[in-house]
Amino acid sequence: MDDHGFARFAAEAVGIRLLQVRAQFTGSDPAALGAAGDREAQALIARLLREHHPGDAVLSEETPDDPARLDADRVWIIDPLDGTREFAEPPRDDWAVHVALWEKDWLAAGAVALPARAVVLSTGHHPPTSPSRAGRLRMLVSRTRPPPFAGRLADLLGAQLVPQGSAGAKTADVLLGAADLYVHAGGQNEWDSAGPVAVAQAWNFHTSRLDGSPLTYNRPDPLLPDLIVSRTDLAPRILAACAQISHRA
Repeated sequence: MDDHGFARFAAEAVGIRLLQVRAQFTGSDPAALGAAGDREAQALIARLLREHHPGDAVLSEETPDDPARLDADRVWIIDPLDGTREFAEPPRDDWAVHVALWEKDWLAAGAVALPARAVVLSTGHHPPTSPSRAGRLRMLVSRTRPPPFAGRLADLLGAQLVPQGSAGAKTADVLLGAADLYVHAGGQNEWDSAGPVAVAQAWNFHTSRLDGSPLTYNRPDPLLPDLIVSRTDLAPRILAACAQISHRA
């Protein structure tokens, strides 16, 4: 199994386990369900990495950071359950599993599973052409932490704001043509975006920071607070609008 295949396999396997956790949960406490999901997802992905890639380093949301990854050639950047809040609110489906491989300064492989939608997107397979939408632009933002400038940006772009959970779910909607752009600012870490960005880049979508600079991974500080994922043809308009807002601030 190559790296693309493993990323897809691992994301899908963890997604299946999370669906089982949801189905078997008998309590009424969302916090307990979310904690169970985080725990079970991390346990399974850790086991799969030990079995298939024991020599690779790992950066995961659910484990302490090991600085040895900074000297490694291969680092798996993992969010075993992105959107724990949404996972713990059945029947919400905007939660995801993120798996990405950083190798020598770039995202070499990755996958995003959306278990409640029965969807897995990966770097190993993508459509030959990017989808396009007619009508008003749809701009995805966090349902709990939308950027403070989101309204102004939407106005400049003539876009409709669409709140949603999970960076993976939002990126998937852009890649599959249900939305046109995803914009975030105000706090994320590398594991929040590595899997989605790996897939978006492989599928020839635009990814960047708000100022247009590249998204870089496996840095000493994993904080990566802002990003744009969009159709490539929209990127110049989006970046110009972001610059206009920044100059006004």
